[in-house]
Amino acid sequence: MDDATHSGQRPAAWREGWTEGPDSPFAGRPAPGEDVEYRTLTYERTGRIARIVFNRPERGNAITPDTPVELAHAVERADLDPAVHVILVSGRGKGFCGGYDLDLFAEKGNEGAAAGVDRTGTALDPAAQAVNHNPWGTWDPMLDYAMMSRFNRGFASLLHANKPTVAKLHGFCVAGGTDIALYADQIICAADTKIGYPPTRVWGVPAAGMWAHRLGDQRAKRLLLTGDCISGKRAEEWGLAVEAPEPDQLDERTEELVGRIAQMPINQLMMVKLALNSALLAQGTANSGMISTVFDGVSRHTREGYAFQLRAMTAGFREAVRERDEPFGDYKRAQFADEDASAREQGRA
Repeated sequence: MDDATHSGQRPAAWREGWTEGPDSPFAGRPAPGEDVEYRTLTYERTGRIARIVFNRPERGNAITPDTPVELAHAVERADLDPAVHVILVSGRGKGFCGGYDLDLFAEKGNEGAAAGVDRTGTALDPAAQAVNHNPWGTWDPMLDYAMMSRFNRGFASLLHANKPTVAKLHGFCVAGGTDIALYADQIICAADTKIGYPPTRVWGVPAAGMWAHRLGDQRAKRLLLTGDCISGKRAEEWGLAVEAPEPDQLDERTEELVGRIAQMPINQLMMVKLALNSALLAQGTANSGMISTVFDGVSRHTREGYAFQLRAMTAGFREAVRERDEPFGDYKRAQFADEDASAREQGRA
């Protein structure tokens, strides 16, 4: 290459992406051609932004066994695409994510939860997991951990991706939905978003273990020792979210944020994220996730946990959640879905 074609001869050539400019290492190479149809989300790239959208709006984007596998695949797809600078994760419908699909995990003993991936005969086999969750049987905590730790690994792809990840929250981000969002590098949410983990009241501990790392010890305990939710505005005040615009401004403000990130060179973004992650990971996020995942399993197999599970199976999950939340005065406010069957999933949230 001679001086005439050197990038230093072009104005602001450092803003050119990996696939742009005559000296691009990808010059003449085709764009990634992978075309995957997901069950729980959609994926598209617009310019320098990869957009992952949870796509089960009729179920409050509730988590299924396919969700962590597909999220990890989509994140890796974006991370390897040289045209992508930033990864945006959001939810379609009335909210970001209402937690685990408890119609599968609570009332039906995980029956049919393995759609999309053949888990037969593995530690993820729904029949084996159902036996392990039988209130009258013997619970093996490590078989439970083998399943739940893999959910965490999928969600943690947002933290461990080389490129920056942004979670855009609206409506509700509760229970298992927070396990996903808190792994993102940046959270932006509508001011009225409901964020929290009410399952700590019975039958749940946040398996991702990210609350103290994101909020600090005292504020994390304030939420998890009560199961209370906070608004998006309070999340911004507490430092959980970088911004909490009014709902009608969320799209515009999100696009401005990811657009600004997308202007940065990929290598700069990667180096900054890796440098900052080194401090975050040194705090012990891996240990927090391991311990929290084990305790999440324990919480679902205590005397109180079994009482809640059996109540959900006999009276319905909505009724069990009402009994759980009414003493705290927030049952009605916790119902984010329409008054239909999908409210059962939102309930853990």
